[in-house]
Amino acid sequence: MTMNDRIAEIAFDEEYILGAQNAIHTCLRLQPSETITIITDEACQDIAASLYAQVKEIGSPCNFYVLEDYITRPMPGMPQPILDGLAKSQVSVFCALAQTGELTARREMSAIVNAQRIRHGHMVNINKQIMLEGMRADFLAIDRLSTQLIDKARKAKQIKVTSKAGTNIIADFSTSINWLKTSGIISPDKWGNLPGGEIFTSPFNVNGTFVTDGVVGDYLCTKYGVLKQTPLIIEIENARIKGLKCDNKELLEEFNQYTHTDENSDRVGEFAIGTNLAVKEVIGHILQDEKIPGIHIAFGHPYSEHTKADWTSVTHIDCVALDCDIFFDDEPIMIDGAFVFERTA
Repeated sequence: MTMNDRIAEIAFDEEYILGAQNAIHTCLRLQPSETITIITDEACQDIAASLYAQVKEIGSPCNFYVLEDYITRPMPGMPQPILDGLAKSQVSVFCALAQTGELTARREMSAIVNAQRIRHGHMVNINKQIMLEGMRADFLAIDRLSTQLIDKARKAKQIKVTSKAGTNIIADFSTSINWLKTSGIISPDKWGNLPGGEIFTSPFNVNGTFVTDGVVGDYLCTKYGVLKQTPLIIEIENARIKGLKCDNKELLEEFNQYTHTDENSDRVGEFAIGTNLAVKEVIGHILQDEKIPGIHIAFGHPYSEHTKADWTSVTHIDCVALDCDIFFDDEPIMIDGAFVFERTA
C-alpha cells in the first residue's frame, strides 16, 4: 500500500470539508498540473486526510509524509527525504503539532519553500476548533481588508497601541523594511500560515509596555494557553526586553529563557495586526489566535529574508494583546478591539 493509499483510508470529520476546501482551492489555488507536498504527523493525520481529499478532487500529484515514519520526535531537523520531495513541489502544506526544540526543522523546510518560491500553507498546531472557525473565514474579504490596512501602514511613520489591560507602546518604522500581507491568499512571494489574516513588518524601534493577555507562541502556547488571568507584562526599551512580570512563575522563567537563546532573541522582530474577522476570541492556539483582529508582536527572527531587516535570530515567539486601540500616526484604526470601519458600519 502506498502512502497516498494509506492516507485515503483515514476517516475525517465531514465538518472539516469547508476548511479544507478553503485551504486547497481558495488559499493555495492548487492546479491539476502542480505537485503538492503535505507534511503531517500522527496527531493531525485526520485533518491532513481532509486536505488530501480535496487534492484528489483536483487530480494533482501529491507527496504525503507522516513525520513519525521518518524520525523520532522532537526532531532536531527535517528528514532529508521530506526536504527532497518538497523541493520538487509547487505547493506545500505543513499540518502538524509543534514540539519543543523543532524550530530548526521548520526553518529547514521554510528555507526550501523560500528558495523554490513554493506556495506554502503553514498549519502548525492545527486542530478541530481552528478548522471549524478560522479556516472557515471568507479569505477573499480578509484579503481586501488586509490590502486596505497595509496601504495605510506603509505610509505610517509611527504606530501607537494601548489597551485597558495596560499595553502602551509606540513603534517606529522604516521605509527600507517591508510590510507583508499574509491574508490567507498565498503567493510564491511569501508563504503564510493557515488560517491567514495578518499584516506585519519588522519595526525600526519599539518602546513601552506590552501586556500579553492573549497567548504566547511556539510550544509555550499549547503549554500555558490563554493568559487573561495571568498576563505576561513585557517592558520594552529600544526594541529589546528590559523587564518581565507574570504571576505564573513557570511561564515567566520559560519565556525568559526562550528570549535569551541568542543575542537577538529578546529583540522585537515582528509587529503585526491580525485581520481574520472570523476569529472572535483567543482559544490557546497561536496559529489562530495571532490572527484575531488586534496587535501581536514577536521577539526573535524578523523574517529578514522577506522584510529585509538587517539582523536575524534562531528563535521567534509571538505575544498577543487583546482589545487594543491602534493609531497609525494620528489616525484611529482600531478602538477597543474593533476596526474603526466596523464600529461605524
